[in-house]
Amino acid sequence: MKILIADKFEQSGIDGLKAAGCEVIFEPDAKDEALVEAIRTTGAPVLVVRSTKVTAAMLDAGQLSLIVRAGAGVNTIDVAGASARGIYVSNCPGKNAVAVAELAFGLMLALDRRIPDNVADLRAGTWNKKEYSKARGLYGRRLGLIGFGSIGQEVATRARAFGMPVSVWSRRFAADAEARARAGEAFGITVRDEAAAVVAESDVISIHLALTGETRGFVNAGLLAHARPGAFLINTARGEVMDYAAVEAAVKAKGLRLGLDVFANEPAGATGAFTDAIVGLPNVYGTHHIGASTDQAQEAIAGETVRIIRTFVETGRVPNVVNLARKTPATHMLVVRHRDRPGVLAHVFESLRVAHLNVQETENIIFEGAAAAVARINLDGPPGEATCEAIRQGHDDILDLQLVTLR
Repeated sequence: MKILIADKFEQSGIDGLKAAGCEVIFEPDAKDEALVEAIRTTGAPVLVVRSTKVTAAMLDAGQLSLIVRAGAGVNTIDVAGASARGIYVSNCPGKNAVAVAELAFGLMLALDRRIPDNVADLRAGTWNKKEYSKARGLYGRRLGLIGFGSIGQEVATRARAFGMPVSVWSRRFAADAEARARAGEAFGITVRDEAAAVVAESDVISIHLALTGETRGFVNAGLLAHARPGAFLINTARGEVMDYAAVEAAVKAKGLRLGLDVFANEPAGATGAFTDAIVGLPNVYGTHHIGASTDQAQEAIAGETVRIIRTFVETGRVPNVVNLARKTPATHMLVVRHRDRPGVLAHVFESLRVAHLNVQETENIIFEGAAAAVARINLDGPPGEATCEAIRQGHDDILDLQLVTLR
């Protein structure tokens, strides 16, 4: 199987794909029209990307069956377009969590000790111990986490070593009291019902939200109104989860200190011109969206990418797929017990087609000895008695029918 890699990728991952019998086409600089052409000319059914945008034109250019995001977020991929075309989208969740958590603490320490300013003055030939001896220290300061996925959990784990009590708000706890209790016990955290409560009681606020329609602009003026004067705000998630005008206003009004690895208007490529008013404010430190960019993280992501593709090649299944329906429109299940012979299911499906019933999902389970099987067929409506009778009587190898209403 051909694998088109359109981004920087670890050699260990390329070697792993070749060992799995794949033909690897490595074009790390293919972007925009060049990537459209590469998809068209190679005919590769699998595309691997990191930060490269995957557009509708790319989805239509060739015969893609699977897109693997060699990372966690999939916001650079037209997931809805892929779903409409029956193209799997998969990712590598959690493999960069440690790297991002480490950077989050690096930004906290940089803000507290003003490390970039120290370095700048030293390089300029200025010694200013008097100015830089002023720091609060992180020990005993409350750390508030907005979001508690794999990265948030790694941050909470490291907070213990710093002696920082942790408060958490996460959508995953909204309707799951048992999960809240387990997390509190496992990580030694305090879970709050509202994000505002976490912001109000925290000295350091670290954002760990995936970018969705619900989280876009989540860190807004209303939320920041609860922030303590001089609090630290860290964002290593996605730039779009912050309302930058509101954040800028809070920096000016409340003296918030920011540590940012992500921005709303980042250059498309790895290098390029960059301007953002927020980085010109005092007490704002930034890095170049490098949270996942450690050798350890990239090796782990490469290994997971190989596992996803190997599984797809060998079984047709896709680990970590993000765009399968959690619930289909199916309302009824037709259970067909039958002899395991050619043409039986074709007869069943033809009868359903005549009745204008759409099959949402199906599985055929074989009994020991492969003489008989049970097919479970989820439908978007109930088959009438005439349809059921046509299925029963239309083939000698139909043994029994059962209709189940799905809840």
